[in-house]
Amino acid sequence: MGGVITASGPGWTGLFSGLNERQFRKLVGLVRRRGGGTAPGGRPWGLPLEDRVLLVAAYWRTNLTMRQLGPLFGISKSAADRVIDHIAPLLALAPVRRGHPAGTVLIVDGTLVPTRDRNVAASSKNYRYSTNHQVVIDANTRLVVAAGQPLPGNRHDARAYRESGVDRAVKNAPLLGDGGYRGTPALIPHWPRPGWPLTPEQEADNAVHRRARARVEHAFSRMKVYKILRDCRLRGNGVHQAILGISRLHNLALAG
Repeated sequence: MGGVITASGPGWTGLFSGLNERQFRKLVGLVRRRGGGTAPGGRPWGLPLEDRVLLVAAYWRTNLTMRQLGPLFGISKSAADRVIDHIAPLLALAPVRRGHPAGTVLIVDGTLVPTRDRNVAASSKNYRYSTNHQVVIDANTRLVVAAGQPLPGNRHDARAYRESGVDRAVKNAPLLGDGGYRGTPALIPHWPRPGWPLTPEQEADNAVHRRARARVEHAFSRMKVYKILRDCRLRGNGVHQAILGISRLHNLALAG
């Protein structure tokens, strides 16, 4: 059975991964170094590594079912499922091991991902069963630094910041957050109190804070081009693997 989509065809890598040819080759090289070039057991893969990486990116980008995606690459739906199970963890963004360079400023925020697995999701303010994903970006480069473990979507951001593990990636850098991060180390906007309106200086500080924080919202909008973050059918750890892998694609597309 011949496939329609292949990494060797013109335009397919950019359409589904959001990367140019050089960036896509860099991504494939990373997966190969992490062991993606060899089959975990049994028969060899029916697709070359480049096509398997593209299949995972296409799955995240389109959110097609395996029954729809497999024939596009010339394989069965069960083979497509095995490819995703093997390659997706190898695309994950690496955790932060060291401190950040001087002058680094980080921004944290949470985003809701509608998720079918109700073992990890909860009814949320978007009126759907969702997971809360805490994401930290670098304010200067706009690259994703870390994404925490998914938590139920009704979890408050301040609590989710601590429980998701994303706080360990902040290390020595100053952190910006919105008003939902009171009680955390994040720098939040000035908060008006009854009878104590904000001064003009505080209003000006809040305006600067909002402009800086908008960068994390821009990152979310670019990441949610991948439709799996709008309706995730994956079970268990799948949604976490998806957001880590999409963070890797986002960073490659920005920084090369």
